[in-house]
Amino acid sequence: MLTTISGGSVLSTLLSSANISEQKISISVLLRGEERAKLYRDLGLQTFLFNSLDESERLQEVASQHDIVIHTASGFHTGSAVALIHGLSKRAKESGKPVHYIHTSGTSNLSDQPITGAYLHPSSKIFSDKENLYAYQKEREALRVYPQRTTDISVVETGLKEGVKTTIIMSPTIYGVGTGLGNKLSIQIPTIMRASVKSGQVDVIGEGKAEWDFVHMDDLVKLYELVLEKVVKGEEVPTGEMGTLFSATGRYSWLGLSKGIAGALYKLGAIKTDEVRSVSIEEAAERWGGGQLLFAELGFASNSKTTSVVSRELGWKPQRTDEDFRKHFLDEAGLVVAASPQP
Repeated sequence: MLTTISGGSVLSTLLSSANISEQKISISVLLRGEERAKLYRDLGLQTFLFNSLDESERLQEVASQHDIVIHTASGFHTGSAVALIHGLSKRAKESGKPVHYIHTSGTSNLSDQPITGAYLHPSSKIFSDKENLYAYQKEREALRVYPQRTTDISVVETGLKEGVKTTIIMSPTIYGVGTGLGNKLSIQIPTIMRASVKSGQVDVIGEGKAEWDFVHMDDLVKLYELVLEKVVKGEEVPTGEMGTLFSATGRYSWLGLSKGIAGALYKLGAIKTDEVRSVSIEEAAERWGGGQLLFAELGFASNSKTTSVVSRELGWKPQRTDEDFRKHFLDEAGLVVAASPQP
């Protein structure tokens, strides 16, 4: 949830990667819209068009023509993930080649609910990607269904059933401006920024004491590159029940995040005060979560802390620092303000 990475950023990194190009693999793009497809064909890429993630037959057909699929469109859409895995299974049966599915998810799957008290972690709880996160998600799902968590569970179980190796990259708040074509921003921070520009003030749910992790877009796409490189070379990466990788590089509080956003928007003249206002979960849900209380609490008010042990053991070496996070707000705010309707 909420941490959908820019697919264009992943693609541009792969296209410029010396490690990937040495393997002489061909890369295709599955996307919506002929106009966008032409841009990718101009880069020498093969394109496949679709209209909706609900087109299971189309997704399965396209996946059945490939050995590896990286799904960056949505962590909330179970049907598309399952269809892609079924397509890869068909590919494996017909070609006799190994196949691999790389899925994008988010750490709201692990979030507690400190505002409503519906589910609480010990304040010291930090998840590690050495844990069996599939088992944990099964336990949480039995208590309360959450679509992104449902999808992760289905990815693991469908992959095991169909003989397809699956790896889930579960990321926290993604910050920074991406590269490549298409959308260059993630979800959480721009969502708060757009609502703040519209209302004229930055909000935080309650006291904003809960904490989440962050990762810069540039560092995260390097993890996708690393995983793909190892898969292409036939090297082992975590899969199945133990196949979830974290990508956290630092941590923030929700109040600290809102203050950073307020400072940036105020400096740009998009809002008239840099004071942060405390609001209820109900009010925040209307502004940030489409009226969905669970979505707002898990994604904008919870504790979700992780440590990326396995990712680093694989060789992932993120470069961005805590200082980069503190300084990044102006870049994202500039893009959001420029794209916002003018009064």
